[in-house]
Amino acid sequence: MHTLICGSLAFDTIMVFQDQFKNHILPDKIHALSVAFYVPEMRREFGGTAGNIAYNLQLLDGNPLIMATAGEDFGTYAEWMNKNQLNTSHVKIIPGSFTAQAFITTDTDDNQITAFHPGAMTESHQNSVNEAINVSLAVIAPDGRDGMFAHARECFEAGIPFLFDPGQGLPMFSGEELLYFIEMADYLAVNDYESQIIQDKTGLSLEALAEKVTALIVTLGGEGSQIYADGQRYDIPCVEAESIVDPTGCGDAYRAGLLYGISKGWDWPTCGRLAATMGAIKIASRGGQNHKPTRAEIEAIYTQALVNETMRSETFLAESSLTE
Repeated sequence: MHTLICGSLAFDTIMVFQDQFKNHILPDKIHALSVAFYVPEMRREFGGTAGNIAYNLQLLDGNPLIMATAGEDFGTYAEWMNKNQLNTSHVKIIPGSFTAQAFITTDTDDNQITAFHPGAMTESHQNSVNEAINVSLAVIAPDGRDGMFAHARECFEAGIPFLFDPGQGLPMFSGEELLYFIEMADYLAVNDYESQIIQDKTGLSLEALAEKVTALIVTLGGEGSQIYADGQRYDIPCVEAESIVDPTGCGDAYRAGLLYGISKGWDWPTCGRLAATMGAIKIASRGGQNHKPTRAEIEAIYTQALVNETMRSETFLAESSLTE
């Protein structure tokens, strides 16, 4: 059975300006801004929520099935997907369109100026969940607005449990619209900042939102994550990364681990630990799809993290008993 990944495919063109933006932007000339930045360093990454989640799920042998739209320039990305054994049968090419693209210029202070062209992503509603077969689980990740509505409704009507991951698509939806998604979803995943936006827009607390789904997952960056399920909160510790290189795509890697655990029927602490492991592996690599751990290496990192967690707990208990 497949896990259906509904979301975006995008090229990320990242340029590095070897100076500070503030040295070249005159505050009293903002009303007539005209600047050019010399960027001798540039790289192009394969990205998008669907691409990143599927890539990480494939590392786990999770059988992902991507449902997304792309433009006529998708050739190199398609080659990459085929090389990594990612199923492209539900990637629809939109004639006359570009694949979604982000153009990011970063300065030496890690400030960013980004321009995003949605391109073919806005036509994601041209795909239908009903065309996919042997699907047991799905995720509705940031994509074209109409497509997100259509795919969530189709999953619900087909009885396919799905994870709603609004992410950077949150500004597109009102509180009422977010509740529309949540009422149909089985799982909801957001980061700490996004959780506050959803609470503000819906007027509901995290606890109230958690009552509407089987599980509510909130990622907290370096502080780990929290899973609200079964009437309780599971605190998932962060897995120590080999190095911290680039957070781009870490949330997608986490969601891949989460989806894999759900598909296997694991308990929530185990799902959360695998998700945290995938995030830690990704952050040690630049870009969203350049890390290449084997399944055995992922298992080793997961096991070591579990051992470390147990040792910390035992140390804490020992220290606590000494102070009593």
